[in-house]
Amino acid sequence: MISVSNVSLQYGQRKLFSGVNIDFQIGNCYGLIGANGSGKSTFLKILSGEVETTTGEVSVVPGKRISVLKQDQFAYDECTVLTTVIMGHKRLYDIMAEKEALYAKPNFSNEDGMRIADLDHEFLEMNGWDAESDAAKLLSYLGISEELSSVQMKQLEAGQKVRVLLAQALFGNPDILLLDEPTNHLDVETSMWLEEFLCDFENLAIVVSHDRHFLDKVCTHIADIDYGKIQLYPGNFTYWLESSQLALKQRSEANKKIEEKRKEMQEFIARFSANASKSRQATSRKKILEKLTIENIKPSSRKYPYAGFEQERELGNDCLIINNLSKSVDGKIMFENLNITIEKGDKVAFLGPNDLTKTLLFQILMGEAPVDSGNFKWGYSANRAYYPRDNTKYFETDLNIIDWLRQYTTNTDENFVRGFLGRMLFTGDESLKPVKVLSGGEKVRCMLARMMLQQANVLIFDEPTNHLDLESITSLNRGLEKFKGTILFSSHDHELIQTVATRIIEITPKGYIDRIHTTFDEYLANQEIREKLHLLYA
Repeated sequence: MISVSNVSLQYGQRKLFSGVNIDFQIGNCYGLIGANGSGKSTFLKILSGEVETTTGEVSVVPGKRISVLKQDQFAYDECTVLTTVIMGHKRLYDIMAEKEALYAKPNFSNEDGMRIADLDHEFLEMNGWDAESDAAKLLSYLGISEELSSVQMKQLEAGQKVRVLLAQALFGNPDILLLDEPTNHLDVETSMWLEEFLCDFENLAIVVSHDRHFLDKVCTHIADIDYGKIQLYPGNFTYWLESSQLALKQRSEANKKIEEKRKEMQEFIARFSANASKSRQATSRKKILEKLTIENIKPSSRKYPYAGFEQERELGNDCLIINNLSKSVDGKIMFENLNITIEKGDKVAFLGPNDLTKTLLFQILMGEAPVDSGNFKWGYSANRAYYPRDNTKYFETDLNIIDWLRQYTTNTDENFVRGFLGRMLFTGDESLKPVKVLSGGEKVRCMLARMMLQQANVLIFDEPTNHLDLESITSLNRGLEKFKGTILFSSHDHELIQTVATRIIEITPKGYIDRIHTTFDEYLANQEIREKLHLLYA
């Protein structure tokens, strides 16, 4: 449906893509992955026609409609919410606008009547009479209440605007759907709905996401940007990750016999072929995997940081006791009467409909925000390391990366400090960069190096995967799984919660739900809890 032929893109001396040739076929969902800065969002813009290529061309089957998740939250500020969604189908919206203008004319002519008849015929073919009800349904599924459909976009909060723009992209059953980070600002329930929508989507979808669970759930193929090329792999993200790492391992073991390598890879392919029955379009994917040859699988060039957290000393029996803790902001209840005891070794995921709730709780526990009522007490031996959602204040300095990290350790030897920076992929002259100029992802990696240096027995993370690429998220995930101490964290990353958390605490303005020894998937599958959550959110 979309053919990319010999596409290259160059900005000055920087070559982003070179000689890309790839075909995207109807009925598939492609996950576009690559390191930060590799050009994922830019490539989507090339496909949509927003960015011109240096060489080559992109061909779309004539008559096919492309729908894009817009990133500009202010572009539709003067439009109502419902109108913004319908504008996702430009031709349909243009017909509606033209009809309205014709009916509003003071001198309605015969020609106008004939024009409206033509428009009505096209309008009917597009199911235009269902447009408003279809748009309203999408908004409801995405958590936008009916009473907001008639208000102007400028009256919505940022997170609500993102949901409306997502509804706009999904509206009208587009032939080609291009989604850049569609799960941002979505709660668990809405993300699950979007997953099911894309699993049932019969046309072509191409998505960029840092959510590994989402990529595993919806993708039939992975398009990997590496070395300025794009390599296509059948299967989901986990298949791509494990196969590329296996290929890298085999390439490094030069003395291993060819036949042993072949057998190992064939067994791996067969295992994933069998698992394909659990995914959308299972039959076709299984056939693709069965035909896959060893030569099709290549190791990735991308490097993974190493996130390893060690405790200087173990935590005693007492970790944290919270008694009747309450907090409101501008008269709005964030939480009230929290009574929670955190035990040694607990790895607790804090969930809730309001991200500010979890941020405030962590700030209170770290002594950075006042509490309205109640109290809390840390255990005597609790040594805490904290990753805040907003790390801006940590980087308001002229220090370079080495000197910045030196602030957080008594061992200021340069080689010692460089060792921790090297784990986070800051090597050579990169370690001398001023921290003021670092990207969002680089700042997060600096904060992780800082936390590793602290050797705390209690780690507190407020949305640690924001700004990280898939490689860094995977590394952090593994590090937290292996950590022997206590963890309190909030995250929208399904895989991180599922694999790290041993306890789930859901906080709402009307109460909280605490489940010990429960995985995230088990928690979501519990119908009784889900129904209770709906009552709490109401």
